[in-house]
Amino acid sequence: MSEKREYRSVVRDQQARQTRRRVVDAAAELFVDRGYTGTTIDAVAERASVSRRTVFTSVGSKVELLKTAWDWAITGDDLPIRMRERPSVELMRAERDPDTLVDLWVSHVLTVASRAAPLAMVLTTAADVDEEAAALRRQIDDERHTGAANFVSRLDAIGGLRPDVTVAEGTDMAWILMDPLWSLRLRRERDWSEDQIRAWLRRLTRASLLRS
Repeated sequence: MSEKREYRSVVRDQQARQTRRRVVDAAAELFVDRGYTGTTIDAVAERASVSRRTVFTSVGSKVELLKTAWDWAITGDDLPIRMRERPSVELMRAERDPDTLVDLWVSHVLTVASRAAPLAMVLTTAADVDEEAAALRRQIDDERHTGAANFVSRLDAIGGLRPDVTVAEGTDMAWILMDPLWSLRLRRERDWSEDQIRAWLRRLTRASLLRS
């Protein structure tokens, strides 16, 4: 009897996770297609083939849908594993060669940007019209700043940071380079290739932060 209950519980959890995925994926698609103000809970429910109530019970309000979609875009999946515990971040934390650390960081930044950039555009416009979305953008900016500080502090700890750049200054430089919007604009508006973007970010990061 216990095994049956456990099996039913596992099935329910799987179904709930699948429903949550459908809802968040539908919301992300609509946010990109219609913008934040043009996306309604009813539209999300219709696209995900669930009820309006299910949208709220599985994820929450519209801003919570945007936050969850953003979190999944940043990490690349819906697993409850924080970014700092992800393999790419753990590699950077363990790296002792400054050149390799910069290369790892550039790859990490561009991988995340490729997933998150469309939603970053949504978030930027949403913050202008919705206070909750504005608060979310501030939170995301703070989280990105923490990630930048971790990278620059590690670079400094292994002797790779330029002597004329403080950790605070370097953190602000890395923070702005981690914003996914600039790479999106180079791709969409200036027709840059991924190779061009990667090469430029590597050159800029090394020139700005890396000890000669």
